[in-house]
Order: sequence, then C-alpha cells, then structure tokens
Amino acid sequence: MSKKRVAVLISGRGSNLQALLDAQQDAYEIVLVISNVPGVEGLKRARDAGVETLVVDHKPFGKDREAFERELDMELGARAIEIVALAGFMRVLTPFFVRAWAGHLVNIHPSLLPKYPGVNTHARALEAGDTEHGATVHLVVEEVDAGEILGQASMPILPGDTPETLAQRLLAVEHALYPECVAKLARQLS
Repeated sequence: MSKKRVAVLISGRGSNLQALLDAQQDAYEIVLVISNVPGVEGLKRARDAGVETLVVDHKPFGKDREAFERELDMELGARAIEIVALAGFMRVLTPFFVRAWAGHLVNIHPSLLPKYPGVNTHARALEAGDTEHGATVHLVVEEVDAGEILGQASMPILPGDTPETLAQRLLAVEHALYPECVAKLARQLS
C-alpha cells in the first residue's frame, strides 16, 4: 500500500500538525502545509520537518470565501493531495470546498460530538456540569461538525477545571487521536 498524500491546513501554532508529523507511519505522509495566516508557528514546524509550506492569505479575497477556497483547491490539486486534514484552520468552509473534497476532508473538534458543535466547547462542557470531555475526529460535511465520526477519545473533567485548563489537558488526547484517525482514513481510501 502506498502512503496517502496529506495536506494539513492551519491558522496558528500547529500543535496538532506536530502530532501528525511525529506519528507519520505507513498509511500517510504529510507533503504540504498551508496556512491562511502568514508567519504562524505551524509553518516553522512544517519547514523544520522538511515539509513544503504555502501561505494562502484569505484577506486579499475579502468576503469572497469561495474564491479563496478555489485558490486552496488549485494548490492541493497541483500536488496530487489525497487527504486534507484541518488542524486549527479557523475558517468555515463553503459548500464548494466541502463537496470538492468529500470523503477526503477531515477535522478534529474539541468535544465529544454530537455534543457541543462549534466554538467554546470547553466552557460549554463545564457549564453543563459534564464529568467528561474529549475530542472527535470527523469527516467534514456542509453542516458544521456533523460529519461521520472516525474516532473519539475522552478524559475526565477534574474539580477546579477552567476552560483554559481543560483545553490544555485535552491537547494530549487530541495529539494521540488525530494521527490514528488520519491513518484509519488513509487505509480506508486505499
């Protein structure tokens, strides 16, 4: 089985990107990292790992989100990408992009979906009095955080947890889960 060619889309520090890079195995290889924000730490992480990096800044496209995504799609297609992994990519994708990459577009979300789609998941879990929290890796569909679940992992919520401490502790869970699920998807697509 040949490794699936993976591109990772980021907007920030790239901690989940680093986990994907560190865990590469026989199922996938990260060959491209694209950030929509210039100069972020995740780009340095990718360069340090010898991975091609690109910046496709969304700002010049103004409110035309699809035009920005067509540029992304062109860059991905030019490199024969087979899987697109979102890792802290802080853009809601349009139906154009989601449809173009259907079944090959994956995201990690900081909650046990279907609980708490969208943002502020840590605060919402605490406000609800939940005793556990976690992360979900899912295929991306047009409805936000509603695609097929590829994997989940949970952890207890501890007395005194704040949204910040919960987010920090959850990173270790995410970093173990995301590479497993990307590898699983790569094997399914082979």
